[in-house]
Amino acid sequence: MQLKKDKAVLQNFKNATQYEWLETNGLGGWSGSSVIGSHTRRYHGLLVAATNPPAERTVLLSKLDEAIVTGRDATGGLNRYELGSNLYDGDVIHPNGHHYLESFTKDLFPQWIYKVNGIQLKKTITMVHNENTVVIIYDVIKAPSAFTLELLPLMAARGYHSLQHTGPQMHWDTEFNNGIFHNSPDGNLNVYISVPGSVYQHKPRWFTNFKYSVEEYRGLDYTEDLFNHGVFSVVLKEGDSFGVIVSTENPERKDAKDLMLKEEKRKRELVKDIPADETLQQLVQAADQFIVKRNIENSSTIGGGREGATVIAGYHWFTDWGRDTMISLPGLTLSTGRFDDAKKIINAFAKSVSMGMLLNRFQDNNEPPEYNNVDGTLWYFVAVYKYLQASNDKDFVLNEILPVLKDIIDWHYKGTRFNIHADKDGLLYSGEIGQQLTWMDARIGTWVVTPRMGKPVEIQALWYNALKIFAELLTLNKQKKDAAQLNESADYVKQQFNEKFWYDGNDLSGSSGRGGYLYDNIDENGNLVNEVRPNQLFAISLPFALIDDKKKIESILTIIKDELYTPVGLRTLPQTDVHYIHHYGGDQWHRDSAYHEGTV
Repeated sequence: MQLKKDKAVLQNFKNATQYEWLETNGLGGWSGSSVIGSHTRRYHGLLVAATNPPAERTVLLSKLDEAIVTGRDATGGLNRYELGSNLYDGDVIHPNGHHYLESFTKDLFPQWIYKVNGIQLKKTITMVHNENTVVIIYDVIKAPSAFTLELLPLMAARGYHSLQHTGPQMHWDTEFNNGIFHNSPDGNLNVYISVPGSVYQHKPRWFTNFKYSVEEYRGLDYTEDLFNHGVFSVVLKEGDSFGVIVSTENPERKDAKDLMLKEEKRKRELVKDIPADETLQQLVQAADQFIVKRNIENSSTIGGGREGATVIAGYHWFTDWGRDTMISLPGLTLSTGRFDDAKKIINAFAKSVSMGMLLNRFQDNNEPPEYNNVDGTLWYFVAVYKYLQASNDKDFVLNEILPVLKDIIDWHYKGTRFNIHADKDGLLYSGEIGQQLTWMDARIGTWVVTPRMGKPVEIQALWYNALKIFAELLTLNKQKKDAAQLNESADYVKQQFNEKFWYDGNDLSGSSGRGGYLYDNIDENGNLVNEVRPNQLFAISLPFALIDDKKKIESILTIIKDELYTPVGLRTLPQTDVHYIHHYGGDQWHRDSAYHEGTV
């Protein structure tokens, strides 16, 4: 399915900058901006490299703005048409290159067509898989005569959460040999720009006060200065195809078109066994962007010794989170036939288990991972179970993963971090003051917005599934006696859950004004929390359901539909709830305080 924006959208700066494009490289790095190339986020950049995959991302080359130079005008000066677009502080737009845009399309790759003074120029961008490399191809569709294409590289060379400002920190020294520009902006990382057949004019200077409107909206610092070392010029004519390579590795003897063809082949291979449905194929290709390499052997925190895989929780600022990875693993890998990637992911996270807990997230700076979550560990059981169902890989699951699952169960019974333990009633308790352990994890300073200490409903559903799945694996491993004991424990959890979690609405204090659904939590003081939240759906939707009564299931679904359903997803609270916040937006405090209080 081809996504397209025409010139009516593109030539309206405000409208056009609402749309973004993204290309990724399987390492955690990316190339992306608005569809007209005017950055709106600090995370936008032509080459954002993951220098320790998938973390330590660095915005190296922020932009490569183009200009078309043709014959002289009536006054004897050169006709120069700048194709770039930038927003500067004070809401000044310069240049206005979006006025020359005819179309933007995204099929396999993002593609732009510019039309200026009889010249029609097509630009295509991709990243090379498993390399911090961007390829840009320029195709001259029409041109009355030869013209010069100028390329202006604008360097940021900073961590992707920060912003760059003028100063001596940028190294001005450069090399340009055989069409390849080389610079080490911080004296450590390298940037190579291959512009075959070009002339390079060294002209170091700062461009100041670029404005990133989304950062301003988020209440953060929003201006940046970018450094330009010089300008590349190349003469083109109709029919020419010209490629540029931007990389952290020397692209000598590499051809831009060959790299793009190789990436095109790789992307087409992803969908070769997928039914001929455009939407489905597009989803499979999009899923590919989230599966990335993690260098297990470089991380003393998780051991290992071989290349692993993981899942990026979201672009642009997330790395890999345990919860998000396990929830998404079946859709990203199993339904797309990527069993080897699924196995690598399961194995990588097995090595992260500590005190019976799966990590919450790997740190961006390669520091020890964080473990402040209760549900990611339990989602791991579901992911392993679904992997086994899809792949029938019994050897791997029983020999390598089953001991890890046993360790997890043992720790949960005897108690682990954050007061996570199986209580006397068999239900799983979790929580300490100041800690956010469920997926509703917004925190502002020391304030945990939705602490949910106690026995949250979805945690009980996941705990029950962990016990049932482990029992099934024990049976498969011919440990029938142990499996029988575990099934007894699971049955007790189910009994206690059904006795304690059903809210019949007798006191009419629930946020819906009626009963017939599950309590969201039994808090640390034993209070029953009767907020209507979508978390209760896990009690009826996981592989092993906690609720069997059809009337109760129908009642839960009715309440959810009436109180939380919208055409684009479920609210996290009904609009009638006293804690409901109707808008998610603004600075970080306002966003986080609204995050799970109604947001769809």
